[in-house]
Amino acid sequence: MVSHSELRKLFYSADAVCFDVDSTVIREEGIDELAKICGVEDAVSEMTRRAMGGAVPFKAALTERLALIQPSREQVQRLIAEQPPHLTPGIRELVSRLQERNVQVFLISGGFRSIVEHVASKLNIPATNVFANRLKFYFNGEYAGFDEMQPTAESGGKGKVIKLLKEKFRFKKIIMIGDGATDMEACPPADAFIGFGGNVIRQQVKDNAKWYITDFVELLGEPKE
Repeated sequence: MVSHSELRKLFYSADAVCFDVDSTVIREEGIDELAKICGVEDAVSEMTRRAMGGAVPFKAALTERLALIQPSREQVQRLIAEQPPHLTPGIRELVSRLQERNVQVFLISGGFRSIVEHVASKLNIPATNVFANRLKFYFNGEYAGFDEMQPTAESGGKGKVIKLLKEKFRFKKIIMIGDGATDMEACPPADAFIGFGGNVIRQQVKDNAKWYITDFVELLGEPKE
C-alpha cells in the first residue's frame, strides 16, 4: 500500500503526466456539449453518466451516443467556435509548472480529437501529445462514424496509450490524473493515479483513489518531506 506522502513524491519525480480531458482539464463533457448543439442533450447526458460509472463498455457507449448525435463536421466546428470548452481553474498554471520542470504532458481522452487539440493549443501542449478519438465524415460533411482503431475507442484504452508511451519514450514514472473510472483503470500501467473531483465527483473514484483532489492548486505546492 503506497502512502499519501509516497504518492506525492512520485508525482514530483514523474517524467510524464497524463491528463484526462472532459470534466478534468475542461469543465464540460465534450460529447454532451456536442449533443446540446445537435439538440439531443438530455438522452446523451444520461448515457454519459452510465458510461462514466463504468456500467457500459466504453466503445458500446460511444457508438450508441454518436448514433444519436450524428454530428456533422460543421456542427463540430461551430461548437469550437461558438461554445469553446472552459479550462478548469488552475490547469493552465499546473501544466506550465510541469513543462518548466521538463515533465512531458499528455492529454488522453475518450472524447474527440478536434476538440481536444483545441484544448491542447490553449495549454501549449503539442498535438503529438494528444490521444483521442477521431470522428469520420463523408465528403459532404455528414457524420460517417468514428475511427474504431484508436486505442481510446476501447475500454482500457487509456492504459493502452500509457503502455505505448512507456515503450516508446522509456518513461520511468507516469502519473494519470482524471475524474472517471476509465482514468483510474489506467493505473497500472500508470505508476500512480490522482482522482480529480473539481468539476464532478464520481463516487467510485472518490472511494477508491489513494489520492483524491478537488482543486489543481493542491498539486502546485512543493513536496513535503
